[in-house]
Amino acid sequence: MRTPSPREGAVVAGRAPVMLVYSLPDTAGSGAARELRRLTDWRSCSLPRAAECLHSPGLNAYLAGFSEDSIHLDFLDEVAPSEVEAYIVLSRHSGGKPSLTAHYPGNPGPEAPYGGRPRELAHTWPRLLVALIREYRRVAGEAGLLQEFSLSLEATHHGPTSLKKPIVFIEIGSGEREWGRSDAHRALAETVLRVLERGWLSEPCASVAMGVGDTHYPASHTRAVLEEGVCYSHIFSRHVLNSLTEEVLAQAVDKSRDPVDSVRLAKVSSRVKRLVADFAERKGLRVEKA
Repeated sequence: MRTPSPREGAVVAGRAPVMLVYSLPDTAGSGAARELRRLTDWRSCSLPRAAECLHSPGLNAYLAGFSEDSIHLDFLDEVAPSEVEAYIVLSRHSGGKPSLTAHYPGNPGPEAPYGGRPRELAHTWPRLLVALIREYRRVAGEAGLLQEFSLSLEATHHGPTSLKKPIVFIEIGSGEREWGRSDAHRALAETVLRVLERGWLSEPCASVAMGVGDTHYPASHTRAVLEEGVCYSHIFSRHVLNSLTEEVLAQAVDKSRDPVDSVRLAKVSSRVKRLVADFAERKGLRVEKA
C-alpha cells in the first residue's frame, strides 16, 4: 500500500490481538479509520460481511468496516479471526457538547432501545478501557483539542451486548461538526495506535472497580482513572439505578477480563446502597466512595 514507517512492525510485549471496528456511514469512525490506514502499514484481508478488512501483523490488529451501525454489531464473534481477543469500536458520540469519550456497551435496565438485549452487559477489559482514555487525554492535549473538547468516560449504554469477547467504544462527539473534524480523527487514531504499540496488559491499576452512581459523564469515576489509577469494569449512571438488580451487578464482575475487587459508589439512594453493600459482601468486594 505504501512504504512502511519506522514505527511499524515493532513487537511489543503486553498486548493481545484485537479487531478495530467501525461503521461505514459513521463519519467519525470512518474518519479515524482513514487516519489509521495512513499512520501505519496494513495488508489486505477478507472477512465475512466486512466492506473493508486490513491486517497489521506489527500491531497484532485487524481493521474492519461494516455497513451496519456500530450498536448493531452483535455478529462480530461470528466473523472475527479466531485469534482476536477484544474489539475496539471507533465511533461517533451523540450529545450536547464537543467531547472525547470511551465506554463499554450494555443495557443495565429492562429496555434496549439502542441495540443489544435488556439487562445484558458486554464483556469488559478494564486495562484496555483505561489505557485508551488515559492515552486519549495525552494525545488530545498535545493536539490542543482539550481547549474545545471535554474528555470523559461514559456510563454503560447501548448495544451490542451479547458478544463473548470484551468490547470498548472510543468516540468523538457530539454532532456533525465534530464528527467530521480531521484533527479529532487523527487524535482518536493516534490514541489507538499508541495503545496498540505499547500494549495494555500491564496498564497500572491501583484497583479494578465497578462504578455505581454519578451522571452519564461520570466525573468522579473519570477522575479516579486519571488521577487515582483506578481501572473500571462497567459504570452505572444514576439514571439506571432504580432498575438495577443483583443479576446485572454480577455481570459487571463476572464478565470482566481483569478481576474486579471493589465497587466505587457515588451518591445513591439508600435502596441502592443496601443492594450494593449486600452484593459486595457476598462477592468479597470492597465498597469505596467515588
